[in-house]
Amino acid sequence: MERWCGMAVVVLLALSVRWAVSLHPYSGAGKPPLFGDYEAQRHWQEVTLNLPIRQWYFNSSDNDLQYWGLDYPPLTAYHSLLCAYVAERINPAWVALHTSRGHESPAHKLFMRATVFLADLVIYIPAVVLYCCCLKETSTKKKCVSSQAASALCILLYPGLILIDHGHFQYNAVSLGFALWGVLGVSSDRDLLGSLAFCLALNYKQMELYHSLPFFCFLLGKCFQKGLKGKGLGLLVKLACTVAASFTVCWLPFSTEREQALQVLRRLFPVDRGLFEDKVANVWCSLSVFVKMKDLLPRDTQILVSFCVTFLSLLPVCTKLTLHPSPQGFRFALVACALSFFLFSFQVHEKSILLVALPVCLVLHEIPFMATWFLLVSTFSLLPLLLRDGLLMPWAATAVAFCTASTTCFPLWAEASEEEALRLGPFCKAARRCVPQRRLVLLPCMLRGLFLASVTVMVLLTLMTVTLDPPRKLPDLFSVLVCFVSCLNFLFFLVYFNIIIIWDSKNGRTQKKVN
Repeated sequence: MERWCGMAVVVLLALSVRWAVSLHPYSGAGKPPLFGDYEAQRHWQEVTLNLPIRQWYFNSSDNDLQYWGLDYPPLTAYHSLLCAYVAERINPAWVALHTSRGHESPAHKLFMRATVFLADLVIYIPAVVLYCCCLKETSTKKKCVSSQAASALCILLYPGLILIDHGHFQYNAVSLGFALWGVLGVSSDRDLLGSLAFCLALNYKQMELYHSLPFFCFLLGKCFQKGLKGKGLGLLVKLACTVAASFTVCWLPFSTEREQALQVLRRLFPVDRGLFEDKVANVWCSLSVFVKMKDLLPRDTQILVSFCVTFLSLLPVCTKLTLHPSPQGFRFALVACALSFFLFSFQVHEKSILLVALPVCLVLHEIPFMATWFLLVSTFSLLPLLLRDGLLMPWAATAVAFCTASTTCFPLWAEASEEEALRLGPFCKAARRCVPQRRLVLLPCMLRGLFLASVTVMVLLTLMTVTLDPPRKLPDLFSVLVCFVSCLNFLFFLVYFNIIIIWDSKNGRTQKKVN
């Protein structure tokens, strides 16, 4: 009873923060002709309600794809249609074909905000609560009731998701929530349900491909453990049937004609948009400050280079997970693989960092110092986007709230003083054969120093961004610096997570046995 009371308080607090953020401006508010993501979501409701399914992804006089054309998988379209039915019942003018373009009103804003709020409440928040309630089973450390509520509080107060969904305006909580249900399923040996949940996530947003390889490798590793000549083969067949059935149901209306399916795929993977979009804290955008790869290399070569680099960065982690599957290794692999995709893949958005932040939230109770540090950097990387939306105050307030919750709930500084707490014990033990022990003893101190330097730079750069005008010749100076600093931090975290995954030989022994 005490546990559920604590969780109820946490959920109410999280919902209050979300609603408070939703009172602020949204993307593109009062900025015609294209407005922003808010108008994109409203326009998809207009299109799905008024046009037949076969026209949703095709350019026509009634569906101008240059004006926020639908570019997410079918499940997003079905969700838009569901919201459109409700909107039409309340006020048909909100979703009227053509005439509703750019519609803005307090009542409509309330409706749109409520749809995000409800999606969060129904899909994402229950998954977080259940995950935190299961921490005692999935963590190597004994967790008490209060620590479960503390973990839920920190995860639900993560600023990035709150600001993008309830401020900027998107429905990331739906795909991330389904992905988290998938993590819960496969981690507790409910592999078919977990696979189904992840397929729903993938059919809601194609960016869930960031998480696909860890799911695939973890489940394949389970099949290998069971034996491909016995139970493993049966599990593999069941998983294949589950995935095939879920995709068939989602894509059935678009599978009647070959051109229909191809057009949807073209909309989902718009390679014409280039290597990266806007100012994003990944390697290609950061390198463009020095080398204009977009201009130097043909698009096909850019795709090939990004694919090769991404694949090579994923290979060690995926190999380790396949050979030694464990729930703990799976969670860390989700972090490393998503981060590799974000840093090196083709056509990355700044909001895609949320796909890395979710699995980092899942290991917050295991490495609170490093996880909190990463989540702060990820929130910082969104600053240029949120400034354009007029969300500086909620950005600062939620960041402070998250820092306060994390430092209160976890002994961050004490954790940063121990190799084992940082999960660097096995690596340091192996490294001592080649490196003088005195240098390795200083490793936790070096990490704390890097943390202080990172936070100091982020604070100073934030103050400069909001108080100073950039030079006329360099109007994007501060945005580029934010992206560059964030990218350096993310590269450091990629190395860190790869180290703890590859050198941790005890994943399987410290976890509940995978049957």
